[in-house]
Amino acid sequence: MRPELLRRGLRLEYATLGWNVVGIFVLAGAAIAARSVALAGFGLDSAIEIFASLVVIGELAETSTEASQLRAERRIGYAFAALAVYLTGQVVVSIVADVHPSSSPVGIAWLAATAAVMFSLAYGKRVTGRALNHRVLLAESKVTIVDGALATATLAGLTLNAALGWWWADIAAGIVIVAYGIREAVKLLGTPG
Repeated sequence: MRPELLRRGLRLEYATLGWNVVGIFVLAGAAIAARSVALAGFGLDSAIEIFASLVVIGELAETSTEASQLRAERRIGYAFAALAVYLTGQVVVSIVADVHPSSSPVGIAWLAATAAVMFSLAYGKRVTGRALNHRVLLAESKVTIVDGALATATLAGLTLNAALGWWWADIAAGIVIVAYGIREAVKLLGTPG
């Protein structure tokens, strides 16, 4: 039973990894075309999700130790801190330069699909992680839940911009991602080790 659960966990992580690799390219193109801070930020969050998936794949494929799990969590924390710093700079530049993003139908469609996919993957990871009693898979399921929530928040900002011309909603969605990045960095970097 355990080997099958480990294989299921790996399949879930590979699915997350594949979705996010494609997403980085879709989001980069959409962010550049629309000059969207929120899409750029979500693309960077996808890169962090890729990193987290790779960490979990390593933990599922090998016998992990408490020390290796703590080191992995800290590496993810540094990635979240870098995301927050970069996006804060992007938000400031957008406000100072008075950049108003245009709407992004491609970004809206991708984010809607991403929210559904991430919530489904998170559920599968949580169920599998509980069955395995695997701390790292359970922790990463929370990252995937937050990825779905961020997709939803970013989708709301882009939709408000497209439907009502509320260009500032894109920047507000970017600020939500900054707050999330700071929160996750503090939580992960606060772990001893």
